[in-house]
Amino acid sequence: MFRNSYLALVATSFIGLAAGPAAADVVGKVGVDWIGNDIIVDAVADPQVKGVTCHVTYFDRSVIDRVKNGNWFEDPSNNSISCRQTGPIEIGDIDLSKGGDEVFKTGISLVWKKLVVNRIYDKENDTLIYLVHSRELTDGSAKMAISTIPLYGQNVNWKNGKPQ
Repeated sequence: MFRNSYLALVATSFIGLAAGPAAADVVGKVGVDWIGNDIIVDAVADPQVKGVTCHVTYFDRSVIDRVKNGNWFEDPSNNSISCRQTGPIEIGDIDLSKGGDEVFKTGISLVWKKLVVNRIYDKENDTLIYLVHSRELTDGSAKMAISTIPLYGQNVNWKNGKPQ
């Protein structure tokens, strides 16, 4: 399908860019109905925080569903995220502001809508927060999910020294 080839093209275009957005690997695909709609599970390793992997889910509409319901160019904004420590944590140059960093972005429509994962550092609680949401040109989406990685008690290596 076009969606999967588009995702593969986007993901491969980011491979090798250590300071850029992360690449996603499809690790699961679950069929939800007889017309070919699927839930896709991607693994996204944070390019600036080694030892952290997020699993992001999203809905992939089939051609039959697009014909039946119209709106050919867009998938729903339903997504979920779960992030875990998957190795020793080493934190590179991350944005420590309240807006954080964009870790991953991919299209979930032909042109306008993007699925985005942002990382925010909560200094007071020494925790990394990962937020997944949809970004649309005209209207934002209220559908979002978060996952957190507590750093306290962990042997965390800050490449540029612990934030002030």
